[in-house]
Amino acid sequence: MTEDHIVFIVDDDHRICEALSELLSSHGIRAKVFESAGDYIGFEKPDVPACLILDVELPDINGLDLQRQIAEGDHPPIVFITGHGDIPSTVRAIKRGAVDFLTKPFSDAHLMAAIQTALEQDRKSRADRADLNAVRRRYLELTQREREVLPLVVSGLLNKQAAAELGISEVTVEIHRRNVMQKMAAASFADLVRLAERLEIPITHSRRTGGSGS
Repeated sequence: MTEDHIVFIVDDDHRICEALSELLSSHGIRAKVFESAGDYIGFEKPDVPACLILDVELPDINGLDLQRQIAEGDHPPIVFITGHGDIPSTVRAIKRGAVDFLTKPFSDAHLMAAIQTALEQDRKSRADRADLNAVRRRYLELTQREREVLPLVVSGLLNKQAAAELGISEVTVEIHRRNVMQKMAAASFADLVRLAERLEIPITHSRRTGGSGS
């Protein structure tokens, strides 16, 4: 049984939970079963890629409502299962990011395909978040002045324009610019622009043409 990912099952039907657990076990996938949304929310989840198999009709809350409530958090991709599927519910679930919406009885192959898609999505999301967190940590290593120089540089301002904007010399701007490139681990100007975009750094200047900006 692999420990590098997990599937959460939220369903109050014991027979369904048992069948799903056995299916996942046969594929070497660890599963954790919950009878209610509250039990799932209160569980301290391991920090591994995951998939959430979620029944629509639960004893304490509708599964679609739970999807909406946890949408702002880092919840795993959801595969809905239901005994009473309908088009509006399916559309709601998929629009909010559900991987699939399966009506009981569904095939093992269809379910396993949806689970593998969900796990792969979560792996990618986790990798993206880890990469962004690394970029944020590098940004925090910048001095206050370097943080002031960064948006001017990625806006395309020349060193003398940035220097005039900040009231410092061109040489000082060049030094800060080199430090920013190094600390942010930017291989090129284009790379630095992409990093700034990921950090959502506001670009409030643009390179001026003519006059002192030429």
